Amino acid sequence: MHRGLRLSLLAGAVLLLAACASAPPRMAPQSTQAMLSNDVLFRAISLVGTPYRWGGNTPGGGFDCSGLVDYVFRTEAGLLLPRTSREMSRLPDPRVDQAQLLPGDLVFFQTEGHGVSHVGIYVGRGRFVHAPDTGGTVRLDALDNPYWRRHFLYGKRVLR
Repeated sequence: MHRGLRLSLLAGAVLLLAACASAPPRMAPQSTQAMLSNDVLFRAISLVGTPYRWGGNTPGGGFDCSGLVDYVFRTEAGLLLPRTSREMSRLPDPRVDQAQLLPGDLVFFQTEGHGVSHVGIYVGRGRFVHAPDTGGTVRLDALDNPYWRRHFLYGKRVLR
């Protein structure tokens, strides 16, 4: 083979390899859990301001705490949850301490009597979305608020 042609081919191969080596790294596809979690969070936050209604489970009719959680997980993650916060707390999914909460985890509270009586959706940075009380609206609150800190029981990871 002619020396000039060989050098040209070699130079071309080197340039091709250098171009491949300098290509930007490809991002790994986001996990299904992370995508579902994002969908759940965006939907939950979009419902802030929706009126509270005891027994409510639609944006048009209002929400109570478990109706909000059920609606968001059913519409965004295709996950059918029990109707009440107490029944949700009995799901076999793993419990998590407050320090281990991840966005999309359920957060449970004892606000009256004994056992679980309230549920919300953890959105990260110590905050959660929930439908707290009659006359109110769906809102974003901080877990370190004195009331919620006093009544927090545990989280539950239903998205895996």
